[in-house]
Amino acid sequence: MSHIPGQGVGGPAAADAPHVLDNPALASLTGPHAHFAERRGRVLRYPVDVSPWLALPDEPDARDWADLAALAGPGAEIPLPGFRGEVPDGWETTFRIEGVQFVDDGLAAAPDAEAVRLGPADVPEMLDLVARTRPGPFLPRTVELGTYLGIRRGGALVAMAGERLHPPGWTEISAVCTDPDFRGEGLATRLILAVADGIRERGETPFLHTSAQNTRAIRLYESLGFRLRRRTAFLAARAPQRLSEEPAVVPVA
Repeated sequence: MSHIPGQGVGGPAAADAPHVLDNPALASLTGPHAHFAERRGRVLRYPVDVSPWLALPDEPDARDWADLAALAGPGAEIPLPGFRGEVPDGWETTFRIEGVQFVDDGLAAAPDAEAVRLGPADVPEMLDLVARTRPGPFLPRTVELGTYLGIRRGGALVAMAGERLHPPGWTEISAVCTDPDFRGEGLATRLILAVADGIRERGETPFLHTSAQNTRAIRLYESLGFRLRRRTAFLAARAPQRLSEEPAVVPVA
């Protein structure tokens, strides 16, 4: 089993310093992905068919929670990936698992001759592969977030990986999955390195998230040259049933 140290890269002093990856959704939605952002007050989110990630301020107050509830709707179950605090009174935590965030620390990134660029026409196959392998959320418009690469065998999509969050200077590798009939051939490794190569070509640094319990993936990522940066969490909470009347959400200008 891979060892996950208690501190991220750089030890306690570095862990206490602000970093763009501490709130990667906020950095994305106020940076390279600002054109996706929907906003209410200080709360931002991706369109619901693009990504479940949303962004609270680093220290949300009562107004922010009220805006989040109004944005999602009364009684809605809201993903809060990366949130490490406590939800306020009236909210119910419905799901929580511990996660980890890894950053590139010497990947042998390289293009792959068999990898093909995936686009909107491939989404039905991508959704089917995700449904069978469950790498994490992938929605009808997630492909718009960045470059997605796939490997086909006999014309069928059997493995893929792509880009999700995009804080300034960084790009997250996500949706890494392989059809069970083709596991053990190193396809996921090849696609991770190919996606990382494209990220590096833009002068950016790859990073990724996974469950702290996914020891198989953690061993793979560490063997490829990723290093643990920080612990995080993946949780969801249910908004209160009764909300006050507020203006409708508007896209970020």
